[in-house]
Formats: sequence, C-alpha cells, structure tokens
Amino acid sequence: MIAHIRGKIEMITPTSVVIDCNGVGYEIHISLHTYGLISNKQEEIKLYTYMHVREDAQLLYGFSDLSEKEMFLHLISVNGVGANTAMLMLSAHSAQALTEAILQSDVNFLKSIKGIGAKT
Repeated sequence: MIAHIRGKIEMITPTSVVIDCNGVGYEIHISLHTYGLISNKQEEIKLYTYMHVREDAQLLYGFSDLSEKEMFLHLISVNGVGANTAMLMLSAHSAQALTEAILQSDVNFLKSIKGIGAKT
C-alpha cells in the first residue's frame, strides 16, 4: 500500500495529476476539491493515497488531507458505491458536508449527487 506521495506536479487535469517522485511519474485520480487546492502549486506537494486494485487495473486515488481520504474509504464501503462514484461525491461536496448529510440522514442532499439514487 502506498500511504502518500510527495513530489512535483508533472501534469494536472481536474480529475488526475501526474506527480514526479524521484524520476517516477505516478498518475493519481483526484477530486475537484483536491484539484482546486493543488492546481497552482509550483513547489513539491503531498497527497495521501489509496491504491485500488481491480482485476484489470491498479489505480491510485489521491487526497489533499486525511479527512477526504477517510470519507472516500467510508463511501466505498457502502454497497453500490465504487471508487469512481465516491470521487464524484467528493468532487460535488466537501468531506465535511457529506458527513453532515449522512449524520442527518439527508437523503435529498445525497440523491442530488450524480450517480447516487434511491437504491444506493
């Protein structure tokens, strides 16, 4: 497991970043929240990571802080919520807003997020 990566941004889009870490470029999927925090950084950055292993791929997901990573881990533990849906949720709302909606059982708030329906 890769807990975090520190390095310079080689390339960045709203959904992914390539971080050069000692000559190795790591492609990391990120939320819009993380993108907003790191997109203008010229110096070295640090992302907390989660490595998602599937039959056909090994993907790294990156988070600007541990609370965002913890929310991601909680979300993917829910039946019907995969890594991509969890990243969409974290792109739409902050980890804190999602926590509050879940604690208050605010179903309408959660259903307003693309990919989340009544069955989820």
